[in-house]
Amino acid sequence: MTLAIVPVDLARARRFIAEHHRHNIPPQGHKFSAGLMSDGELVGVVVVGRPIARNLDDGATLEVTRTCTDGTKNGNSMLYGAAARAAKALGYRRLITYTLAEEPGSSLLASGFRVEAEVAPAASWSRKSRPRLDLDLFSNERRPTGPKRRWVREL
Repeated sequence: MTLAIVPVDLARARRFIAEHHRHNIPPQGHKFSAGLMSDGELVGVVVVGRPIARNLDDGATLEVTRTCTDGTKNGNSMLYGAAARAAKALGYRRLITYTLAEEPGSSLLASGFRVEAEVAPAASWSRKSRPRLDLDLFSNERRPTGPKRRWVREL
């Protein structure tokens, strides 16, 4: 099995994520994305964009907003590494991403990331006086709102 990083447009990356991601929906936009091919078949994608948190959007930082594979061994590590190399080549100094608190982050550790912060759960929009489901604004699908870890790789 030969693995190769290839260019992938956002539409194709979004389709792959919609079909394979276990707990999240495709991101809306990006700065760039890439794919991972194995024997002519797309087996993973990475999507990189501006940081979601406004206070981290300093012009020198990008965020891996989604990575997703079909389970191909070492696929996520390869995608994180490719994203870091591309971001560095474009002049960015930091690459961040988030995982759910219960995820070990093995692929991130293998690709040179370190935990930068433990992030509190996202506040719910639901209130006793106006109950709401925590849904994505565009797709009405549930989003994970629990505690997360922010990872960083200095470029």
